[in-house]
Amino acid sequence: MKHSITFKKQLSEAVYMIKVRAPLIAEGRKAGQFVMVMIDEDFGERIPLTIADADVAEGTITLIFQIVGQTTQEMSKLNVGDALAVVVGPLGTPTHIKKFGKVVCVGGGIGIAPLHPIAQALAKAGNEVTTIIGARDKSLIILEEEMQSIANNFIVCTDDGSAGRKGLVTEPLEEICKQDKPDMVIAIGPPIMMKFCALTTKPYNVKTLVSLNSIMVDGTGMCGGCRVDIGDQVKFVCVDGPEFDGHLVNWDNMIARLNAFKPCESNCRMHKAADKKAEEYK
Repeated sequence: MKHSITFKKQLSEAVYMIKVRAPLIAEGRKAGQFVMVMIDEDFGERIPLTIADADVAEGTITLIFQIVGQTTQEMSKLNVGDALAVVVGPLGTPTHIKKFGKVVCVGGGIGIAPLHPIAQALAKAGNEVTTIIGARDKSLIILEEEMQSIANNFIVCTDDGSAGRKGLVTEPLEEICKQDKPDMVIAIGPPIMMKFCALTTKPYNVKTLVSLNSIMVDGTGMCGGCRVDIGDQVKFVCVDGPEFDGHLVNWDNMIARLNAFKPCESNCRMHKAADKKAEEYK
């Protein structure tokens, strides 16, 4: 089944939003779940993308992705009317949604996209939601209006001060923990950001969930590529997660595994650049 693209929008220099026809997934998905996507049945890798939103009436799901490799580069070239060959889901364990009380949702960069449906569901459940979003600069902030509309309290941080307050998302997070201890924090973004959010909340004994973005091949627990150490147990992000207790994650091990294929990726890019140059001389 081909999944046609019904909407496309560029959110920043390297971040795109698309709506894709997937009526069964739209009907069944819950906050925190994701899909595995292939843009071509015969050639190409499978990549996990969080379901940022869904419209049951339209029969569409919203996917937000950042160009980081060949597949996302090719996906960014697709337009309305084109289709993704494979969209499998919803996958992963949904976020546990209930009325916790005071909840702080922290999103960094592209992590704001998967945070959106979770913050939305938490607000709908009656929680008092404080949302902190951050990026290196103003141009990399996404879904600002959408996140602000959900939150009771809304904070924007940028490293250079070009939007909101200058500084890291951990700074207002610590202020909140000191002044009015929240009942729960959920942080989604680059691993280093999530690590330091967890380190920030730990002294205050605030329950902290993180959504991990480990390397994933099949999304069903078969390959073991997404395994992570959670406390004294090995878990698979695709079926046991993607959300885990941030205070139990072995961050150093996870970050090392994420970097394992960097040399191969670098060599691949070098070869492709050389091939392109050779083609230019033909």
